[in-house]
Amino acid sequence: MKEKIVEILKSNEKSLSAQDIYDLLNLKTVDDLKELLKDLDSLEKELIIYRTKKDHYMLFQNCSLKAGKFSANKNGYGFVDINESEDIYISRANTFKAIHGDSVIVEIIDDTPGRKEGKIVKIVDRSAKELVGEFNILKNTGIVTPDDERYKFKIEVSFQQSKGAIDGHKVLVKILNRKNDNIYSGEVIKIIGHKNEPGIDILSIACKYGINDEFSEEIVRELEDIPYEVSSVEKKGRKDLTDKQIFTIDGDDTKDIDDAISLEILKNGNYLLGVHIADVSNYVTENSYIGKEALERGTSVYLGGRVIPMLPQKLSNGICSLNPNVERLAFTCEIEIDQTGKKVNSDIYLSVIKSKKQMTYKNVNKILEENIVPEGYEEFKDTLIKMNELAHLLRKYKVNRGYIDFDIEEVKIEVNERGEAVDIKKRHRGEGENLIEDFMIAANEAVAETIYYMDLPFLYRVHGIPSEEKIRNFIKFVSVLGYKIDGKIKNITPKTIQRILDDLKNKKEYQILSQLLLRSMQKAIYDKNNIGHFGIASNCYTHFTSPIRRFPDLTVHRLLKTYLIDHNINLEITEEWNNKLDFIGPHSSKKERDAFDCECEVDDMKMAEYMEKHVGEVYNGVVSEVMSFGFFVQLDNLVEGLVRIDSLNDKYIFDEETFTIRSKHDKKGYRLGDSVKIKVIASNKLTHKIDFEIVEKL
Repeated sequence: MKEKIVEILKSNEKSLSAQDIYDLLNLKTVDDLKELLKDLDSLEKELIIYRTKKDHYMLFQNCSLKAGKFSANKNGYGFVDINESEDIYISRANTFKAIHGDSVIVEIIDDTPGRKEGKIVKIVDRSAKELVGEFNILKNTGIVTPDDERYKFKIEVSFQQSKGAIDGHKVLVKILNRKNDNIYSGEVIKIIGHKNEPGIDILSIACKYGINDEFSEEIVRELEDIPYEVSSVEKKGRKDLTDKQIFTIDGDDTKDIDDAISLEILKNGNYLLGVHIADVSNYVTENSYIGKEALERGTSVYLGGRVIPMLPQKLSNGICSLNPNVERLAFTCEIEIDQTGKKVNSDIYLSVIKSKKQMTYKNVNKILEENIVPEGYEEFKDTLIKMNELAHLLRKYKVNRGYIDFDIEEVKIEVNERGEAVDIKKRHRGEGENLIEDFMIAANEAVAETIYYMDLPFLYRVHGIPSEEKIRNFIKFVSVLGYKIDGKIKNITPKTIQRILDDLKNKKEYQILSQLLLRSMQKAIYDKNNIGHFGIASNCYTHFTSPIRRFPDLTVHRLLKTYLIDHNINLEITEEWNNKLDFIGPHSSKKERDAFDCECEVDDMKMAEYMEKHVGEVYNGVVSEVMSFGFFVQLDNLVEGLVRIDSLNDKYIFDEETFTIRSKHDKKGYRLGDSVKIKVIASNKLTHKIDFEIVEKL
């Protein structure tokens, strides 16, 4: 009914009452009316339609108001995120008492290009239903202080509703009602643990994002029926590849191994690439407790040296993991590739494999980068060299069509047995890592293309074209730094972004500018509608290669079995999948964003924890962002800290035209990319904040 409601509102420029919509839909019964009102309420909360003060409804695209999520700053102001390409500044005076995460309606009060300002006129839905915080007893009542300092209130909890929490417990609290602007009442629904216990810092952040680290009793019971070995019955109807030279390449500490690879050279000189992916769908069925929990979790989450898995370890590290020298069930995608890196044809089928070696990136890179063969790798050397040759061809082919490599450096945080950060450095990305990425992209494309041309419901990994306004704003920013981008920015294609990156490649600020450009892009999502993948410059893309740790990949495996293995293609099946994908796509996209945000927050917390031990020390760094209140400096290990404008020795002001902080007296100052020497003056694990002061400008 929701789609019909939207269609009716699309065709009517004026607002309609519920009765008007009821009549236009030709509804007849009281039950129909109840369903209509329920769907109207749902569409309003989803920010698709707007309800006026007179209880009339209209689409947002037909009115001057905007709908989005309010992202608050700890200082009271914030932004309303309208969509991937637009956000609206909200001053403290115009928040309408909205709190962080609320779904709101905003009226634009200043439409200046590059700086839209608005005021919130309605709160559609309160986000703060459950919060993580610290429990303390004060004057014979429990008080929970939210961990997120953007929530400016406290929650009172009676002892009867505290689950026995004591001072210092980190808890998940459900908000019941609002007493005033500063106090809510609530009840504890989960005790995470005491704040001083190892690992509770990470679990508290995970809990904040709705990431569960425990599996239910029903799932534990189901695991009793999961085998430890592949049976002869399971192997029936599958292609036996156990005699092939198949192996895996992963990080040193990887235990959940999704993918294995193989390579043969055909008589015509072409490459036959085999990408063999764990057949998780054989063990995780849709209606099982394990299957439902996998859908709910959406993804595994990797947090500061630990993993919160999508699947229990008996599956993720056991029967599903492509461990060496044991038989495993797999989904194989074989791709024939010519000498230019172009796919000639492909085949997708069920298989049984036996990995001959669990390789590590570190050892593979020794072979491919240093020509050093570690012990135990001798028989695989020639194959690895041929694989690297193919990977370079694949990458060259992708780059020629527009594949964008932002070359973003990533941080690696090492922790001790108590989970404390003991070292921070850049993550090395070598030939081995690139090889696996290139092979997985090739398999994902081959699978997506196979189903796309069958014109059947499918789950794609899509990435939209970036906003022309955002790219223009980026170029304007770059020009302020004195750099010129050649060419016109119209009808943006992947090659447009490639060209911008090429123009900036040799600039000292390249890493920072590359990150800023990446932020100007839309986010990739999961969707049943194929619009292509802009960043990979692919017309057709999916995620097939990681079903142990991503639910969309598991869904793709189920679709492949339905269509290619069982040949179960009829109107009833396709309609059923169409309906399922309407939920799976948006849900998986949200869980992916939650996991990413959680991982970033844990990294920030661990960086601050690490730098607490280095207060007073001096480092070299680069100015990575300039704001009105100061500027951020990024160290060589990618740790960032803030130099506050009021900590500088002279009177400095922020020049928003040139994005610089400069002295009022001699006009000298700081801008993006400047090399500086700083001293660490403060670091706080609880707030995730690190403060620097300038020693000298280099």
